Amino acid sequence: MACTLSAQEGYWTQYQVVVEPQNEEMVYKLMDDYFTANIPEGVTVSLWENHFNDHGNNSTHSIGFSGTLDALGNMYGNDGGAAWKLLLVQLNQHIKAGYSSQMGTLTGSNGDLSQEYPVQKYFIVHADDGPEWNKAFDKYMAGNNPGGMLIAKGNFTSGASPAGENRWVINGFKDFKSALGGAGALRSDAQKKANNKAWKTFLETNGKSHLVRSGLRVRMGQWK
Repeated sequence: MACTLSAQEGYWTQYQVVVEPQNEEMVYKLMDDYFTANIPEGVTVSLWENHFNDHGNNSTHSIGFSGTLDALGNMYGNDGGAAWKLLLVQLNQHIKAGYSSQMGTLTGSNGDLSQEYPVQKYFIVHADDGPEWNKAFDKYMAGNNPGGMLIAKGNFTSGASPAGENRWVINGFKDFKSALGGAGALRSDAQKKANNKAWKTFLETNGKSHLVRSGLRVRMGQWK
């Protein structure tokens, strides 16, 4: 879910890696030095720390690329030259292991897109009926997003695990306090009551789904 969440539709790719604590600063520095001077046109690059996660979700960081189909296509179609190859060599010296990689789409969002949301809860979902789930969640998302939070959703198009995840949702927050409190802390009592009713309707109309994984990530850097 590497999307910058700056548009209603977009494409993303993401690489999960394991970085030991003593190498975190160098990985950030290498990316900052390179992408400050060589950001691909129309692409946003993000570095995330996988902060809260279950025992099976043990990558420590993710590197994500997002943009339009043309922008990402152009980035992957360009070999990057010597500077890009050097960056890969240097990163590989400070990354302990690769973990997984995915690509997918951003299909919708609701919230103030002019704000930053560097602390994000993510929810990975398997939907039995994708179109029905999308329709039900769009209806829920449009009317029940409190101020100060961003909700976004999208699909996986490659790199899914045997658990069969095919949908993702992100709740974005401006800081850790907001993330700890969650959406409930941002809603009034009346909004909580309305949300409970809307969530019940979503569960009854989404064509059945179940949670595959959840966690919280913190943005360490972003270049665009």
